[in-house]
Amino acid sequence: MTAKRISRRHLLGRGLSAAAGLSLPIFISSRRATAQPDNIGRAPQSAGRIPGPNDQITVGIIGCGRRNGQLVTGKGGQGNLPNDVRIVAVADLYRKRAEQWGERYKCPAFQDYRRLLDRKDVDAVIYATPEHWHYLPCIHAAQAGKDIYGEQPLSHTIREGQAMVAAVRKYKRVFQTGEQQRSHPATRKAVELIRNGRIGKVHTVIGYNYPSAFECDFPAQPIPDGLDWDRWCGPNEIVPYHTDLYLSRIPYNREDYPAEPAERYAVGPGWMSFRPYSGGELPNWGCHGLSMVQWALDTDDTGPVEIWVEPAEKLPTVVYDRPETRDRGDAACSKTIIHYRFANGVVLKLAGIDDRLGGGGMFIGDKGRITIFREGYVCEPKGLDEDPLPAHAVRVYESDDHMANFFACVRSRKDPIMTVESGHRIASLCHLGNIARRLGRRLRWDPVKEFFPGDDEANEHLDCPKRKGYEVPESL
Repeated sequence: MTAKRISRRHLLGRGLSAAAGLSLPIFISSRRATAQPDNIGRAPQSAGRIPGPNDQITVGIIGCGRRNGQLVTGKGGQGNLPNDVRIVAVADLYRKRAEQWGERYKCPAFQDYRRLLDRKDVDAVIYATPEHWHYLPCIHAAQAGKDIYGEQPLSHTIREGQAMVAAVRKYKRVFQTGEQQRSHPATRKAVELIRNGRIGKVHTVIGYNYPSAFECDFPAQPIPDGLDWDRWCGPNEIVPYHTDLYLSRIPYNREDYPAEPAERYAVGPGWMSFRPYSGGELPNWGCHGLSMVQWALDTDDTGPVEIWVEPAEKLPTVVYDRPETRDRGDAACSKTIIHYRFANGVVLKLAGIDDRLGGGGMFIGDKGRITIFREGYVCEPKGLDEDPLPAHAVRVYESDDHMANFFACVRSRKDPIMTVESGHRIASLCHLGNIARRLGRRLRWDPVKEFFPGDDEANEHLDCPKRKGYEVPESL
């Protein structure tokens, strides 16, 4: 691994010049045809169908990879989908995957997800795509009149998140952010205890110190047949294909990559660790714990007013360029401790080293503490949770099945447990932490207007450069 400077202007210039060759991929079905070049920002417009109480809900899948496989399949069949929900179309930039899923669910398969959105028989979509490919499927699905289950983190930038919120609300769509811990009864109980004063007034929260993203510079590999790599790069410059960038992380799927030596399946980063495809582990894993923080502090509709890092130093430029090794850039990209101060005085510190804190955080009040883990919690002193909450206590929305909650709301048109606004505020915490690390100084934040007052340098980081045709819509 080496460290070197990469010019932001150079990246943007190369990306825009490469966009001249932008084209749409092919439609996969019994009648194959190549689409004509088009602006990726275009989406179909539709009022959308609202399923009746006895109607089957029809779903389109965007992204036929590992995560959507977990969301849809569970441990077998369509295990995670209710019985009255049916997959009727799938889309993936890798033709092989799309065709495999199309055969599995006996439905049309596409390389261009907009062709899926054109279909009138799709009521809702579930997307689990790389982080830099969250905003456009969300916006386009809303414009097409589809309800949306979108994987977390909600967005790759704060500006993208703002546009996603605007689109979902303008087109009156149901949106569930894929933060499943909000639907777990144990973590819900812990949140209710905190919000009802069992540990007194909360003054400090300790979260896990997840690393930010680092750069990659891989040698070129042959692009797998049927993968539209140009489109996979999305709004970013087109770089040479490499398996370690295409996959979310190692280990590889041996069936797809049988030639890889056994030791390459052990550990290693993927796009989740690299700019400009992701914000690193901070948003990809950190959002789970920060979801619990926002919920317990009742700050889902706001954010911090100040962010800083200690020590006050800029994040180093770390370039991962030896994919044959297991070296990572995590250590260099998590040396600084991120602090957030909210208007009510609570300070959140991402300083924890206990891995379990990644699923929650340690909430410290003047009467005790509650530490939320993944699907559980611990009280100090013991017994804080023994007495039941009174009838008038604050009750957070109850849902023991995140996916079922989404589909119930598709019918009722009510907001699900993890709205698009909640997802945006959680993702914004991650993005704000990354920005503070990159700048290495104290930042003031306006959580209402969502910008850094009087700080042009920081405001440049509200979005990232995008190739022509992939811009965030200025108006929806």
